[in-house]
Amino acid sequence: MTPAERLSGRVPSAADMEAIARATLDRLPSPFAESLGDIVLLIEEVASAETARRLGLNHPMQLSGLYEGVPLNHQSVQMSGTLPERITLYRRPIIAEWQSSGVSLGQLVSHIVIHEVGHHFGFSDEEIHALEDQAE
Repeated sequence: MTPAERLSGRVPSAADMEAIARATLDRLPSPFAESLGDIVLLIEEVASAETARRLGLNHPMQLSGLYEGVPLNHQSVQMSGTLPERITLYRRPIIAEWQSSGVSLGQLVSHIVIHEVGHHFGFSDEEIHALEDQAE
């Protein structure tokens, strides 16, 4: 959390997070930006207990973002009629992480969005973390 964010005292709204997430998606370079298609971006307060259990998590507050859909490397023309891919950001876990970390809300939300976009392209969590480590 930056000093300015700490001093503002305002808890970020779902609209704040959505604006940061959309700006992050808009900044993605080609060919990634064009490959996002019709991904739906959702902001929810917290994941359901069922979603957390399905992902092997002990508590819904452990999940800050989720990609749901068929990664590009597994899509085919025979998959018509499927639901669109979606990225969900979970506001309360993001706020908790933001408040306890030294990063800005913009950096945190952008990081989560890019992580979930990585899943859209078929990258595993391990591959995404390796790419993030190389970028640092």
